[in-house]
Amino acid sequence: MSHTAHIRSHRKPRRSASRVAMRAGVAGGVLGTLAVAGTSASSANAAEPVTQTLELPTLTSDLAAQVAQSAEATEQAAANYRLGAERDAAAANAAKQAKADLADAQKKAEARKKAAEAARKKAAEAARKAAAERASRTAERPTLTASASAGSTSTSVSASTGSAAAVISFAKAQVGKAYVLGASGPSAYDCSGLTQAAFKQVGISLPRVSQNQSTAGTQVSLSNLQPGDILYWGGAGSAYHVGIYVGNGMFVGAQNPSTGVVERPLSYDPPSGAVRVL
Repeated sequence: MSHTAHIRSHRKPRRSASRVAMRAGVAGGVLGTLAVAGTSASSANAAEPVTQTLELPTLTSDLAAQVAQSAEATEQAAANYRLGAERDAAAANAAKQAKADLADAQKKAEARKKAAEAARKKAAEAARKAAAERASRTAERPTLTASASAGSTSTSVSASTGSAAAVISFAKAQVGKAYVLGASGPSAYDCSGLTQAAFKQVGISLPRVSQNQSTAGTQVSLSNLQPGDILYWGGAGSAYHVGIYVGNGMFVGAQNPSTGVVERPLSYDPPSGAVRVL
């Protein structure tokens, strides 16, 4: 035996591996229990409602001014938008109305142009007819003058008998009476009203207007007139005046409102033609 065997060693005895393992297991179990307990506590705390108070920022005077300014800017923008929309609508309506007015003005201008053209043509036609009538009168004037100057017995009043004498007598009796357009006696006449009334005395019914009276009988030459022949001014069928040849180069007619019914020489207003109904 060693002489030191009975002396306890000053070194700590070594721990066996099994004891270390056992202690580690116990420690792990304790820590696991604590972890589970902590988790349970956390879950319990999480289940409970948490009340938290939020503090809103204080509305300072600067912030209030900014809010008011923003609201005012928004309102102004809306007003500007509405004003712009109204202006656009007004402009569209004005453009539409202007287009309609232009179309209407163009139609009226075209109508005026057509009316003016029609009036011009009518005036030109009237001038042409008047010129033709003047030319016809000028051409007939020498013949009429010669006939009036001759004063032959074949055209004298004394040579007229029967119906012609009655027509002439009635026509001369109306000299001095008034001219009234559309009148046919007994106190006033127009040109065709006088001739119609005169021939009615001998039972002859003449048309009422000059145009028709100028074609009522047989056309005769102005160089071969007889008392009682109807004289006309203008074209046959379009005459604008009539009278009655009474012989000796004279005629009786209701001329116009200024002169009334008069007896005049053929040279006073040479007729365009004549018809014979007796």
